[in-house]
Amino acid sequence: MHALAAEIAALWDERESLTPHSASLEARSAVAAALDLLDRGAARVAKRGEDGQWRVQAWLKQAVLLSFRLSPMQMRGGDAPGPYWDKVDLKFAHWGESEFQAAGIRAVPGAIVRHSAHIEPGAVLMPCFINVGARVGARTMVDTWSTIGSCAQIGADCHISGGVGIGGVLEPLQAAPVIIEDNVFIGARSEVAEGVIVREGAVLSMGVFLGASTKIVDRASGEIVRGEVPPFAVLVPGSLPDPAGGPSLACAVIVKRVDAQTRAKTAINALLRD
Repeated sequence: MHALAAEIAALWDERESLTPHSASLEARSAVAAALDLLDRGAARVAKRGEDGQWRVQAWLKQAVLLSFRLSPMQMRGGDAPGPYWDKVDLKFAHWGESEFQAAGIRAVPGAIVRHSAHIEPGAVLMPCFINVGARVGARTMVDTWSTIGSCAQIGADCHISGGVGIGGVLEPLQAAPVIIEDNVFIGARSEVAEGVIVREGAVLSMGVFLGASTKIVDRASGEIVRGEVPPFAVLVPGSLPDPAGGPSLACAVIVKRVDAQTRAKTAINALLRD
């Protein structure tokens, strides 16, 4: 994989000269190999270290971006959901019963997953959209009309409720995608974007909007953080008054924190009831 990463980095330096017609077979093969690693789950755009920090593997994002330069626009798909005009095949375009059986997932009509996204066994995909380089963990539910952006990382045993938007990122290369750790619940119509990390066991109520600059206020302590939801925090939408008397500003409020045992045994609606 180190050799492949070096090859992709070298191609990235030459990207301005690459076109669908000029790229060599070796260049195409390298990019295809990197995307295959992502698609199979053998590599991922962001990895969590033993210290709990997530680190981006920029060369894999480079490979995704290079694939757009090397692939021509063409008719793709078939009866459903295509035909369509694009540069990227769908993940399931050439799958048959044996591939679905081996993957161990459930994908209902309307579940659109682009090639290079990886779906772990036991995941359930309702009508949704999952973009390039993303990863959805084992036994996670992605509910109706939710979108998982490019390179976003969703953990195991999560519930992404209806109409949720999980932001993606391809550029800048060093920018981290949105990361949802294991056992997280994201309420309907919520949005998480701009590289926010939602730590294990957290619960977001319906309609919580989080970006990199959104203030996350702990109601008990008054502490304010940005960009990261603490483990096992329970969040609801809120607002902060403007000291100057202007319009109030939206924020998210941590109404309580629970331990892992409570989170596992308590229904979500009970956690959100105060």
